[in-house]
Amino acid sequence: MGIFSRMTDIINANLNAMLDKAEDPEKMVRLIIQEMEDTLVEVRSTSVRALARKKELQRHISHMQGEVAEWQRKAELALSKDREDLARAALAAKARTADAIADHDKELRHVQDEIVKLDEDTGKLKAKLADAKQRQKAIILRAASADSRLKVKRQIHDGRMENAMLKFEKYEAKIDGLEAQLESYDLGQVRSLKEQFAELEQGEKLDAELEALKARLGKPQPTGGADKK
Repeated sequence: MGIFSRMTDIINANLNAMLDKAEDPEKMVRLIIQEMEDTLVEVRSTSVRALARKKELQRHISHMQGEVAEWQRKAELALSKDREDLARAALAAKARTADAIADHDKELRHVQDEIVKLDEDTGKLKAKLADAKQRQKAIILRAASADSRLKVKRQIHDGRMENAMLKFEKYEAKIDGLEAQLESYDLGQVRSLKEQFAELEQGEKLDAELEALKARLGKPQPTGGADKK
């Protein structure tokens, strides 16, 4: 499993854990970005070590290739001096050095493959990190908006809110009753005033009819002198 894959598993595990615990979204996003940055530092450190090992292997291989050429020269020299025993020993040393070069070549190819994979992982991780940072503000804003809307929904469906609205309705009904009483008093005063004027008008009408009736019957009209008596 590559470092990038392992980093993805770590982030997913942390993300699931935070979601289960209902963590603060802003804190969650920061933690994910921090995890990605830490992993990027780890990948780069591994790449530096791999590059250092590559250079070391290349130096060893170059040095041993020189040794192979030197052992070849010594074998030829020994054989020219009729020292077959030394020539054989030189050739054996040359063979051992060539085997070591082959082992180093194998390790070098492995290190080079690892460097290529690390470069790929680094590129992917940098792209993911840039995308996460770009989306960080939008995610936080969306989370804040969803949280606010959820609080409003909870308040709307909260029993305390319903009780408060019922109290408002009771107060409004009480005020309606008081206003109705005031209106009834006002209406009573208006009717009483009309009745008084009606009585006055009716009295004048009756007085006029009474005087007319007396006149027809020849009844004497009251005088001012009689009033004085």
